Amino acid sequence: MFDIDIRQTLLLLPGIFVGLTFHEFAHGWVAYRLGDQTARLQGRLTLNPIAHLDPVGFIMLLLFHFGWAKPVPVNPYNLKIDSQKGMLYVSAAGPAANMIIAVALAVLLRLGIFSIIPELYSMVWLAVYINVVLAVFNLIPIPPLDGSKILAGFLPARNPVFYYLENYGFIILVLLLFTGVIGGILRVIINPIVAILLP
Repeated sequence: MFDIDIRQTLLLLPGIFVGLTFHEFAHGWVAYRLGDQTARLQGRLTLNPIAHLDPVGFIMLLLFHFGWAKPVPVNPYNLKIDSQKGMLYVSAAGPAANMIIAVALAVLLRLGIFSIIPELYSMVWLAVYINVVLAVFNLIPIPPLDGSKILAGFLPARNPVFYYLENYGFIILVLLLFTGVIGGILRVIINPIVAILLP
């Protein structure tokens, strides 16, 4: 029923594992630094990818290129700073981590470190691309994506627009994904970034 390219999937897996793991770890680490120990107490302040993978979300990602990791638990009321601003920093940490990884791997690619082994080169190239996609996609300001919490950090408390999006955000997101609207918008943003980063 599903046409899965095994070789391509194997090349994609390291980038997916690294991208999702560092994304979720970054959320938990920033929350921890701001005073919330929820992620640490639940064993989520780790770089072990198994701790962050959601089985259904992972399978969906492989089959449909749309999936999710297990969200890191954060209690905004434990944060040492204003909870709204604190959640902005926690939410921004995930996409920031993905972009840092993408830039670091792109630099290594340009230095020719992985050129000796074609499969390794392809694997790292794809990891750069995947991390850029994760960063940009998660910045979309629609719940439950990080961009919605980042946006909320700049809006007045209890903004009605944000609360409306919280109730219907997932439905709106799915509709925009399956109609190709988000894909078209993302390509306009992602392709120039990838062109700058990758050799």
